[in-house]
Amino acid sequence: MINFVGLFSGNEASTVSSSIQLLLLLTVFSLAPAILILMTSFTRIIIVLSFVRTSLATQQMPPNQVLIGLALFLTFFIMAPTFAEVNDTALQPLFNEEITLDEAYELASIPLKEFMSKHTRQKDLALFMDYAQMERPETIEDIPLTVLVPAFAISELKTAFQIGFMIFIPFLVIDMVVASVLMSMGMMMLPPVMISLPFKILLFVLVDGWYLIVKSLLQTF
Repeated sequence: MINFVGLFSGNEASTVSSSIQLLLLLTVFSLAPAILILMTSFTRIIIVLSFVRTSLATQQMPPNQVLIGLALFLTFFIMAPTFAEVNDTALQPLFNEEITLDEAYELASIPLKEFMSKHTRQKDLALFMDYAQMERPETIEDIPLTVLVPAFAISELKTAFQIGFMIFIPFLVIDMVVASVLMSMGMMMLPPVMISLPFKILLFVLVDGWYLIVKSLLQTF
């Protein structure tokens, strides 16, 4: 009778452990969109592509679905080495029951921390570390994700806006030239955007703008 009770207790404990692991996995999957947006190159890419569309003044062309799809595939391309390392060091050993879920989490966070730390400004990282009253970490692994992720996010925002500003300049010059010509001709009632739009699209096509934008984004990583 005692052995039966002990066996039942062990099965019950195993069931509880499996339920907790399933709950943690569901939590990770629910946070997957936030992880994709804030811990990868997606933020910088989608903001730069949005700046391109805004500077061209083409309203909804290309559509949001096209920009998001392009940003996703560029993100997967850029993050492929990091994702492969996460799979080799954390996911496969976890699936093979060689390590525990906690160990897999720690091993999976290391490649992501290395990627984010390369593109995080020290000023942004120091901001959150000072607010949390943390000591200076000795290695990247000592930096918690709760500090590194927001620091990486605001660093990506600044970088994306810097690139977007550089994209705006040539199209702003075209708008100013067209507006000056229309004013000199006395055609002040004609919206300059209607006249400058074909010239901006022509310039963007002639210089192979999408190739240059994507090339520049890849080089920043």
